[in-house]
Amino acid sequence: MLEKAKEWIKKAVTHLDNEFSKLQVGRANPAMVEGILVEQYWSMWPIKNCAWLTLLDSQTISIQPWDRTLIHRIAKAITEENLWLNPQTNADGIMIKVPPLTEERRRETVKIARNMLEEAKVWIRNARADSHKLISQAEDAKEISEDMAKDYERDLQKLVDEANKQVDEMFKKKEVDIMKV
Repeated sequence: MLEKAKEWIKKAVTHLDNEFSKLQVGRANPAMVEGILVEQYWSMWPIKNCAWLTLLDSQTISIQPWDRTLIHRIAKAITEENLWLNPQTNADGIMIKVPPLTEERRRETVKIARNMLEEAKVWIRNARADSHKLISQAEDAKEISEDMAKDYERDLQKLVDEANKQVDEMFKKKEVDIMKV
């Protein structure tokens, strides 16, 4: 009965973790650009599916496309993504120097992270609402007893509380990471 809720909550937490990894915190991280879509052979592909992404140092990402004709398309896609990154092209690939964050930019990034947190919490609430509806329907159809329904509701609330606590802790860690100079 609660399997669907567990699945959706797990997806919400995983999605939040992935989104947090993409945020710029003043250090280079390939996750910042790997999901950006680039047109290749008349379809859109994430950069990670058409190039090698490596870290040269803590501030520099190197992108080496498997097809050199994609170099300018990748650089353009990164620029258009509004990540405050300035890709530099050369004959073999692209270099991205991740600039240190200013205090203002750090605060903006924390706001973005907070919005991501709220989105994850909405997903968790929706999972709870959907599961609650399933429990109510099963109880109305006499598939489960009233006591079983209350047990499911209590277990569901425990799942939701644990997930909310987990995403709040993830946000606090990310906020500390962003604000660290």
